[in-house]
Amino acid sequence: MMSFQKDATVVFVHGAWGDGSSWGTVINSISEAGLKVVCAPIPMTTLSDDIAAVQRVIERIDGPVLLVGHAYAGAVIAGAEDSKVKGLVYITALAPDEGETVAEVFYRHTPHSEAPQLAPDKNGYIWIPHEAFSKAFAQHAKADELVRLEAVQRPIHVSCIQEKSPAPAWKKKATWFLIAQEDRMIVEKTQRFMAERMNATIRSAPADHTPSLTLPKAVVDIVLEAAQATLTN
Repeated sequence: MMSFQKDATVVFVHGAWGDGSSWGTVINSISEAGLKVVCAPIPMTTLSDDIAAVQRVIERIDGPVLLVGHAYAGAVIAGAEDSKVKGLVYITALAPDEGETVAEVFYRHTPHSEAPQLAPDKNGYIWIPHEAFSKAFAQHAKADELVRLEAVQRPIHVSCIQEKSPAPAWKKKATWFLIAQEDRMIVEKTQRFMAERMNATIRSAPADHTPSLTLPKAVVDIVLEAAQATLTN
């Protein structure tokens, strides 16, 4: 077991349409390595609200923190300002620069042919269509896993992807990026552009948009690599 600093904690932040259970396949592996684990819930009402929610979680932690964000949560973890945060890990995540919106980086390149057409409902919330779970969101998932993904789906408000991002923490903190090569929601070309712009340590895997579920070892490996570099004694 690695020797981590006292109360060293990995904070996982879920992406759009998910919740903390999206990290369920990797939590125990991270804990068994000797780290504390927290899954930060975000309301997905505005980007500012989501950043504030993560900051409240960080405030409750005594030791150093590694933030791990999936998809939309990449924008969220980059906005969390706290000296306890020692590094950022992006799991096929979105990384807008200061003044950019999530939508701008999400739609930077032509979407995958199987990607769903997304539009807000009358209340401004965006939901994933039923057929998109098996075609684009998690095409490598098993049938029972797809049922659970759809059952726990939480919508994201359009405000989240239209709000301009603050100055991102990835400009001054150590950053890692797992590129999911078979992601049909955020195409590989877009992921690589963001990862290279961030000067992140890049790892790649033949994963779909939900690698924590369908290829958890790749997620565990990059999180522990980042933790070893930022949270050890």
